[in-house]
Amino acid sequence: MEIETPPPKKRRRRWNWLLGLVILLSIAGAACWQMMIAMPGESYTGELAELAGPQRSLRDELRRDVEKLADEIGERNIDRYPSLVRAAGYVESEFAAAGYEVERQTYEVRDRDCWNLVVELPGTKTPQEIVVVGAHYDSYLRTPGANDNGSGTAALLALARRFAGSKPERTLRFVAFTNEEPPYFQRPTMGSWVYAQGCRQRREDLVCVLSLETIGYYTNEPGSQEYPQPLGVFYPSEGNFIGVIGNVGSRELVRAVIDSFRRHGHFPSQGGAVPSVFPGVGWSDHWSFWQEGYPAAMITDTAPFRYPYYHTSEDTPDKLNFDHMARVVSGIAGVIEDYARIK
Repeated sequence: MEIETPPPKKRRRRWNWLLGLVILLSIAGAACWQMMIAMPGESYTGELAELAGPQRSLRDELRRDVEKLADEIGERNIDRYPSLVRAAGYVESEFAAAGYEVERQTYEVRDRDCWNLVVELPGTKTPQEIVVVGAHYDSYLRTPGANDNGSGTAALLALARRFAGSKPERTLRFVAFTNEEPPYFQRPTMGSWVYAQGCRQRREDLVCVLSLETIGYYTNEPGSQEYPQPLGVFYPSEGNFIGVIGNVGSRELVRAVIDSFRRHGHFPSQGGAVPSVFPGVGWSDHWSFWQEGYPAAMITDTAPFRYPYYHTSEDTPDKLNFDHMARVVSGIAGVIEDYARIK
């Protein structure tokens, strides 16, 4: 049977249509890459320098706080309410020891008081513009929560200590959130959402919100880093970097934070402003602020996409790299200096 061949003009139209489609898809892909993946500055590469004296002190401080939360206090959530109370008391006492007056935002869950803990440095020039740095201090059920999120809480305390007594141009707040973990995650009883709703009701101008989430695990093992597909095409396969993640609406914040971190920090970093439908993009307290219309970003080691002990009883302090954590926290301090305009 003879197959009919399309006439030359029809073949040309078909090829022109296919070529046009390829060009449009290429343009769309390039635009998405530029909008979501491309970040200013360059990630640090090469050998990491030895920790300087202040960074060694920071490392020891981070280790002490993580061990206090994960080893001594242990699992801390509503089901282990005495430990949750004890963790809140520890965070509050550390804030107070640094010279802050601590505000307890109290609300009830299952007929029990829970607390977000807030300290503030009022802005000297534009106090109505507010920079929020936060981390949750509760842990998942039946886990000691060293990385999730003892690491973020320890970083929050260390940063608060270092900025105590400073005079930022913008108001700077450090907030320890409760009840981030399931079953309260992305529910009205999630501590950060309670806090974010209060900010919106007061019509506060939050110009930057940074959520410190699971920042302690790093490895150079090939293939150790996973991603929601197809994002793995664009990022490294070794889990040896810190990530700055936000939704598309927080794109400018993500870009500014990664740019600042790369100028101040001497540690590998990756950033992305990705649609929130991708798994993991909204998996921490920054999500709560998106619900209230605020730009917010998560600083993270990417948690379950890298950390094999995520939400298990093996999430213990010995799994964390405190040298790397000190480098990361030093870089975050530079980001805060830039955003709060601390001279």
